[in-house]
Amino acid sequence: MNRHVVILHRWRDRHARYEDYLDHRTHHVSYVTTALARDSVPAEAAAVVVVPATDDTEAVWRAVTDLRARFGPPARLVALNEGDLDTAAAVRERLGCAGQTPAELARYRDKLTMNRIVAEAGVPTPRFADAPDAEAVRAFTDRHGLPVVVKPRRGTASRGVLRLASAADLTQLAALPPEPRLVQEYCPDDIVHIDGLWTGDRLGPWRASRYVNTCVDFTQGQALGSVEIDDPGLLAALGEFTARVAGALSNEAWVFHLEAFVGTGPAGRPAISFLEAGYRVGGAEIPFVWREVHGIDLMRAAADIQLGRSPDLPVPERWRTGGWLLVPSPVPAPCRVISHDLPAPQDPAEAPYAAVVPAVGQVIPRVGGYEHVGARFRFRGDSSGEVEKAVLRTAAQFRLECAPQPEHTGGGRPACGLDR
Repeated sequence: MNRHVVILHRWRDRHARYEDYLDHRTHHVSYVTTALARDSVPAEAAAVVVVPATDDTEAVWRAVTDLRARFGPPARLVALNEGDLDTAAAVRERLGCAGQTPAELARYRDKLTMNRIVAEAGVPTPRFADAPDAEAVRAFTDRHGLPVVVKPRRGTASRGVLRLASAADLTQLAALPPEPRLVQEYCPDDIVHIDGLWTGDRLGPWRASRYVNTCVDFTQGQALGSVEIDDPGLLAALGEFTARVAGALSNEAWVFHLEAFVGTGPAGRPAISFLEAGYRVGGAEIPFVWREVHGIDLMRAAADIQLGRSPDLPVPERWRTGGWLLVPSPVPAPCRVISHDLPAPQDPAEAPYAAVVPAVGQVIPRVGGYEHVGARFRFRGDSSGEVEKAVLRTAAQFRLECAPQPEHTGGGRPACGLDR
């Protein structure tokens, strides 16, 4: 008997290869998507419903209700983008369909709940507190000092994140719209991201990477890159840390995108503390680098988990080193591409192996996330140093010229990643 599976889909590119994860000829696989992402839906889809946004819960509910009338109640609802996890959980609960509910998702989406669980497990975590209002933030700074970071408890893409460095900065709190927030000690250490699979009792394949700039820098117009780490000592410490965090958050399988602060502790050993974790494959070019450089489809594992299957991913005998680079548009989106140029390097090893650059005349839409940006590049090599050199060379030499669209009213650069 055919099952009905609904997929929430928002990518224009091939971040996920749904037809590889689920036989579209055997099952009724229907899609709820956006106009931008419509063309990347597999041709074998049983039906496609376009909504204004896949994180619009009521619009998605209406779409799923229509699909349920056509194909029967969905056995599963799959959402692989972090921005759609809350919507998917809410719709599952209303349907009575198997899969993660809002209560089960909370530990991965509510930063206060997440930090409490990790801290109670004994993992080093910067001091934090609930921040329902400005007075709570002031009380925290009275106890712990400045600077601090204030951010939405359920935020994504660095939305609404404030760094408050002085007492005068506290006046910025008055302008914030009402929303549950977290206040946290500011940590000046470098930020790394760790991506991979937790099987339920141990780490499956995983990789750790250091950022070139930060996601907050990206929202302010700077390029953002990432280079996988090949330092054995640091990787050993990060592996132990990652297993503690992943196990604290779940004794079931999950695909993670974890961020951590890395400083220097006693005797020069790494001092690692928790920033936050996402219940999903990392964003930017991470799913592509994993498939193209490492031969592993993390999206398949995430889909397997949501479909009620046990993920099974290979672990390479030898890892190559991957990296990526995002370049923001030089003017806020929506904007039209006027020209772009990347001189060929003298050393071919410094060239990206893949580039996604909008064509001249193409409009870069004003869409959150890091798919619709000025340009995206992917790199591979035999060492972190080699890949970082290529990332920095591309960031320095790539040129992009864009013109604002007349309907643009200001604000809103594309943003990235988990909050800082």
